[in-house]
Amino acid sequence: MIVGAGLSGIGAACHLQANCPGKSYAILEARERSGGTWDLFKYPGIRSDSDMYTLGYSFRPWSEPKSIADGPSILQYVREVATEHGVDEKIHFNHRIVRAEWSSAEARWSVEAIRGIAGEKGESVRLSCNFLFVCSGYYRYDEGYTPEFRGSERFAGQIVHPQHWDEQLDYSGKRVVVIGSGATAVTLVPSMAESAAHVTMLQRSPTYIVSLPSEDPIAKRLRRFLPSRISAPILRWKNVLMTMASFQLSRRRPRAMKAILRKGLERQLPAGYDIDRHFSPSYNPWDQRLCLVPNGDLFEAISAGSASVVTDRIETFTETGIRLVSGAELEADVIVTATGLNLLALGGLQLSVDGREVVLADTMSYKGMMLSGVPNLAFAVGYTNASWTLKADLVCEYVCRLINHMDAGGFQLCTPVKRDPTVQERPFIDFSSGYVQRSIENFPKQGSKSPWRLHQNYPMDILNLRFGSVEDEAMEFSRASASLPVREPVAV
Repeated sequence: MIVGAGLSGIGAACHLQANCPGKSYAILEARERSGGTWDLFKYPGIRSDSDMYTLGYSFRPWSEPKSIADGPSILQYVREVATEHGVDEKIHFNHRIVRAEWSSAEARWSVEAIRGIAGEKGESVRLSCNFLFVCSGYYRYDEGYTPEFRGSERFAGQIVHPQHWDEQLDYSGKRVVVIGSGATAVTLVPSMAESAAHVTMLQRSPTYIVSLPSEDPIAKRLRRFLPSRISAPILRWKNVLMTMASFQLSRRRPRAMKAILRKGLERQLPAGYDIDRHFSPSYNPWDQRLCLVPNGDLFEAISAGSASVVTDRIETFTETGIRLVSGAELEADVIVTATGLNLLALGGLQLSVDGREVVLADTMSYKGMMLSGVPNLAFAVGYTNASWTLKADLVCEYVCRLINHMDAGGFQLCTPVKRDPTVQERPFIDFSSGYVQRSIENFPKQGSKSPWRLHQNYPMDILNLRFGSVEDEAMEFSRASASLPVREPVAV
């Protein structure tokens, strides 16, 4: 059973069909439509924050001209893949999984889902499966993060969070303040600046921002002379290696990386612009994710005067805008709180194993995709320093290998077991970003060494997940303790 019909969930189903022939499966999706992130977010200018040659599926390469694609194009791509492979027929919409109970005697998950439109009470339904694959991402779909802003009730204009965008909102000719400095904010500002009177990006502290062309010039040349089956892997690996080089340089020579990023800013911002104040973070590059702006659109808006950046703290909202700690006031008709996400492990799914409640924070992640002491369950979490799908694809491949290995050996259970007492606990995501730090204590831990360590390294994960053995000292294979009833399986 696959949980979620977004980028990872659709990919998981395609991998299962290709690599585990004969297995039946179902996809349960809490929302009314497929697409996950790309269907949920509707704010102006929504786009990928990594290139599509690595964000796209390995088995169905991205073929559009733009490597930094807009949200609707990505959504169309995901749904086209689902239709091409027939997995869209396996999706059960409006099924939100709330609890899963494992029985070792039967080697089976009993899954409770609420069937009904989001916001309605719905009815409880029971399903069962032999293997549960959670592809729900790692943030809450029903609410974004909004800190308490003193005086917000006094503001006479509109306040909107990007995760709950009002598509009827008309901001043309209006003064807009976007609170935030992350990927959402740097996307919103240039897009809204096209029709707003003025857009101000109000940030508490700066973020590293990199400009890349929306169309990859190397891709254009390669596609002119080479078929897709040859050019696609070349482009994928070219971008993987470039991203890895950026990350490694940031880790080993942060001062050099800072200098490179600053040179890029100096080329695109007006002469004399205060880069130190507005675009020089206190942390090192890749301590948090770098933000990407295609064709330097944010810098173009700043240079044109249709957008500006203010670095300060909010004292209070007023009737007409925001008063800052410095004493300055920002007048606004619309305030956008691009203040981040709320993380949520496994989509909030409650687990129990043989009557024992599973506390996620007490578990350790095995290879970044399974939980210690929890049989026949995997989850897809992508990279923080590269495209999500690179890791999700590898996880899907590994799950297929694992299922096939169990079938070949006559096993019904596979359970990661932490036996090595020298393995030390580490945070599951080693990132200093606020959205991570707010919720990371509720996530599983990772370990200090393999197979419990979550690598942020694509080539290493290829060796371990695609070519490494599924048998190791931490993985326990076993058979059910009771004779299993013959049933038509709902899912693999």
